[in-house]
Amino acid sequence: MLITSIGHLLEGRSLISVSPDATVEDACLLFDSNRIGALAVVGQGQLLGILCERDVIRRCLAQRLPASQTKVANVMTPNPVSVHLADGLAKAQSIMDEGGFRHLPVVEDDNLAVGMISVRDIPTDYKVMAERFREYSGKDPV
Repeated sequence: MLITSIGHLLEGRSLISVSPDATVEDACLLFDSNRIGALAVVGQGQLLGILCERDVIRRCLAQRLPASQTKVANVMTPNPVSVHLADGLAKAQSIMDEGGFRHLPVVEDDNLAVGMISVRDIPTDYKVMAERFREYSGKDPV
C-alpha cells in the first residue's frame, strides 16, 4: 500500500490527548489504557506540548513529585516539533532521526492538533528509502 502523506497514514485514527491541567497520574492511565508512549498536550484544540513516558520519569518521578498532584503542564515538553497532516513520511522520518524523537505530534493549519505518529508507524521500506536518499544525495528527503 502506498502511503502518500501523514494524513493518509492517520486515516481512521483519533487523537489521544491530555489537558495541561490534568495530573501526571491521569496521563499515565491514558498511556496504559491506550498502549501508547506519548500524548499530545492540547488546550482549546491547539497543540501546547507533548508528554512522553521519559518526561514522566525524568521530570516527575526522578524529582520525587507526586504524580497524583503534579500537573502535566509542569512536566511536558512545550512547543514540540510537529509535522503537518499533508507532509510526507520521509519528512517525518528525517525530523525524528535528526531530533532523536520517537513521537511527533501532527497538526493542521493554525497549530490544530489532529494526531500523533510514532517511529513504529512508519513502514520499514520508507525508512530505508529515506536513509538511501541521504546517503546518495547528502541531504534530507524533504
